Amino acid sequence: MRLALGLIIPVFFLMLVIAIIVLLMPSIITWISVSFALLLTTFFLLFVPHAVTKRAFKKWKMPSIFFIIFMLLPFIFAFACAIEGCVLGFSLLLIVVGLGLTLTFWANFFTVPLAIYHKIQEGREKPSIVYPSISVIVPAYNEEKIIERTIESLLEADYPGPKEILIIDDGSTDRTLEIASRYKKAGVKVYHKENGGKSSALNYGLKFAKGEIIVTVDADTVVGRDALKEIVKKFNDPNVAAVCGNIKILNAVNWLTKCQALEYVVSINTFRRAFDIFGVVTVVPGALGAFRKTVLEAGGFYDKDTLVEDFDVTVKTLKSGAVVQASSNALAYTEAPQTLKDLYKQRMRWYRGNFQTILKHKDALINPRYGFLHMLGFPFILILMFFVPFAGMIIWASAIAAIIIEGAYVPIISLLLLFMVLQTTFSVIAIEIDGVEDLRLAAYAPFFVIGYKHLIDAFTIKAIFDVLLKRGFRWTRAERVGKVKS
Repeated sequence: MRLALGLIIPVFFLMLVIAIIVLLMPSIITWISVSFALLLTTFFLLFVPHAVTKRAFKKWKMPSIFFIIFMLLPFIFAFACAIEGCVLGFSLLLIVVGLGLTLTFWANFFTVPLAIYHKIQEGREKPSIVYPSISVIVPAYNEEKIIERTIESLLEADYPGPKEILIIDDGSTDRTLEIASRYKKAGVKVYHKENGGKSSALNYGLKFAKGEIIVTVDADTVVGRDALKEIVKKFNDPNVAAVCGNIKILNAVNWLTKCQALEYVVSINTFRRAFDIFGVVTVVPGALGAFRKTVLEAGGFYDKDTLVEDFDVTVKTLKSGAVVQASSNALAYTEAPQTLKDLYKQRMRWYRGNFQTILKHKDALINPRYGFLHMLGFPFILILMFFVPFAGMIIWASAIAAIIIEGAYVPIISLLLLFMVLQTTFSVIAIEIDGVEDLRLAAYAPFFVIGYKHLIDAFTIKAIFDVLLKRGFRWTRAERVGKVKS
């Protein structure tokens, strides 16, 4: 399958920008670093076709050495640039800014060739022939504003095989149970239990679920018409234990929600596609995800000891040696927080829960028996969650200090503009790979260099200290909108 012209143009532009950067820094250190990076990335891509399942990992003779080198590559390149800066007489503050931006840049762009490869392979997938029985479980707590919309989308979703829909009312104090009960005549099964949290609601639903495949859907999610067919198609491969859907923002109506919409598109169409190639997608989101029921039973269902039961159960599945993949065509639309206060509530739960899960499963970092989760999944998550946020804060502290102390307005502004161009190009590539989202979202890419990125970094750093200090472990969520606010 040929790549669309819209994808070739931004990729070509990206290569041109990188070439210009190299030409502007013509020292032997830069040339060696870039050449080594290209050589190693080429070898990486040659290995990719054989890495779809965990069996390929076992057949490969030197995974540890290769992956260690690959994960260290951005640091090698960045420090080479730093040495070059010293040779050229740059100040320490400017070197720190350049080094930090280089590392955060690399964390994004190393996934681009893998994402493009994944897009090509995705176009070659064959339609499913067998449609096993599925049980769609929707845990709901005080969702009166949106539960009706969610149930109707599930009823309208096309699925040729046996399908049952289970609504689990987790002790709601509003009209959620009443509204859901109206759909019993349409075949929807509605159950009520005392409030015990999302994980307990999911486990309760599993007691009654009869399907071979368990699909989880959040109560604020609108499922696409073909989503169930597409997500189940991946289970034609007997090695696949779980599949996550493609989550999009339903209410992109202001600056904050549009930044989140772009964040989803970039994350799903670069990082997740890269991980999907290796069968090590690390989060099957509650908004739309599917598991083999036997896998959930073998893993002890959903645990209550973290704030993010979806991340936790996915890691447990990966540690069992199973393959977890993603479906880009299984579309689902969810509400994003429209205010800063609601975004804070949502992200605090996410990030605190993420760090709880990482600590819970820290053995995956040191035990090679966990395959690609050990070699690729967890190390990359740690870079994104731990290193990048702190690096971002150090970059800005150094940039401000360079301006105040040295008056380095021109170099700092030049660096920021350069990385804004790179981030915008990166976003255009992700949107073109997606093929559905509006290209105008790329206009918000500069805020991922300055603005929105630092807001998210601040939330992440606070969550780290909250977990370390064992505080803030209560469940928080954004206010439901129900109708999109203008």
